[in-house]
Amino acid sequence: MRSSSSFCPDMGQAKEKCGIFGIFGDTAAVEKCYFGLHALQHRGQESAGMAVSDGEYLSGHTGMGLVSEVFPQSRLREMSGNCQAAIGHVRYSTSGSSRLENAQPILVEYSQGQLAVAHNGNLINASLLRDEYEAYGHIFKGTSDSEIIVHLLAKPTHINKPDTMAHVLRHLQGAYCLLFMHPDRIEAARDPYGIRPLCIGQLQNKAYVIASETCALDIIDAAFVREVSPGEIVTIDKDGLHSRFFDGPQAVTPAHCIFEQVYFSDPSSTVFGENVHMVRAEMGRQLAREAPVDVDYVIPVPNCARCAAGGFSEELGAPYARGFTVSHYAGRSFIEPEQPMRDLAVKMKLNVIKELVKGKRLAVIEDSVVRGTTTRGKMGALKRAGAKEIHLRVACPPIRYPCFYGIDFPSREELIANERSVDQIRDYLEIDSIHYLSLEGMLSCLKSPPNHYCTACWSGKYPVPVDRAVSKFASERYQKKLFE
Repeated sequence: MRSSSSFCPDMGQAKEKCGIFGIFGDTAAVEKCYFGLHALQHRGQESAGMAVSDGEYLSGHTGMGLVSEVFPQSRLREMSGNCQAAIGHVRYSTSGSSRLENAQPILVEYSQGQLAVAHNGNLINASLLRDEYEAYGHIFKGTSDSEIIVHLLAKPTHINKPDTMAHVLRHLQGAYCLLFMHPDRIEAARDPYGIRPLCIGQLQNKAYVIASETCALDIIDAAFVREVSPGEIVTIDKDGLHSRFFDGPQAVTPAHCIFEQVYFSDPSSTVFGENVHMVRAEMGRQLAREAPVDVDYVIPVPNCARCAAGGFSEELGAPYARGFTVSHYAGRSFIEPEQPMRDLAVKMKLNVIKELVKGKRLAVIEDSVVRGTTTRGKMGALKRAGAKEIHLRVACPPIRYPCFYGIDFPSREELIANERSVDQIRDYLEIDSIHYLSLEGMLSCLKSPPNHYCTACWSGKYPVPVDRAVSKFASERYQKKLFE
């Protein structure tokens, strides 16, 4: 499942992923898990949760809202006790809707004892597996794809396998980073394609940490150790860290999600071996090389386009300026479930600095454009403020295809770039020019080989085969009546 402490208006239509965090062997595990989740808040703002262990028993708490809302100090004190291990989760819904039943970690008790599970990604075969298990009488509590993993683990024929975890993970298709907590250990796993990021850190007291991004390690002063490898299971217990592969190392070519670099990850994080800010700045420089323009100012659409705008300004030799102010008291637009509320949240969030843009030629840098509705609103606000020219530069290619691996892009029909030429997009946005970073140019900004990245939302080439006729929201629609 599936989101940057930055605010990006047009991505209001694209929720993404989740954030997961785990820590083992620290008497302050609850507090450090809280801070780790806070650092990952940009990856999910619909719900938050934490499961903790005292070595013998698991307990947990989940709730709707931000980490600080779900876990006030009184709740943290209640959970701390003798706990020395914790896993946590912040959520956006990409498969399964936004309701408490889908908040994580999922905490269950089955024949093998207690288990808590936290998931970041999207399983493309979840509906098929769910149908199969429901046919055998299994009862599901929520509508998320993550819950199917618990049922797979509890299946008697799976339990009898020499390595139940490895056997179950081989059943999963799609993108996933997983944290499993038993009373005496934490296990982490990453899909064979390495689509979503997952890293390992270590504190000075030798306690190990697992997190979606390195920014969550930084906040608790944990040293980065390495990434969890694609197809790897990492176990952390009283004897330290142990590793095994359920899908041999480098059994398939990696397919890292570039959208982590374009938009979702925190600029301070190192993702897929590269600092996010540096990659975004280079994308901005490449964009300026591909589409130079004579302007008075380069301005970003706050906040996630700032890195690319800085690189664009540097390469172009035009001054960087703030065209918008940002209210830090308005909610992020993409947490709102309905488009009218998202549009209102955007208006509350951004204000144009009229005195700066009036009569000026502007290069407006955006990290991505999905539906285009909120981008059009921002361009209109600049025009009403008196901007002489507006030249939109987008630091990634046109998004033409849906994502099945954890990004909640709209259907293909709702994407602005679907069956529209760049000129038609320019006319819809009512601006003077628009240019997208080319796919080749974007890939040239990254260190790994081009074939090590997933480009499906731009190219339509899906690394994990997908039946596009099957909606990733089938599970949610199937259970809709249960919650009405």
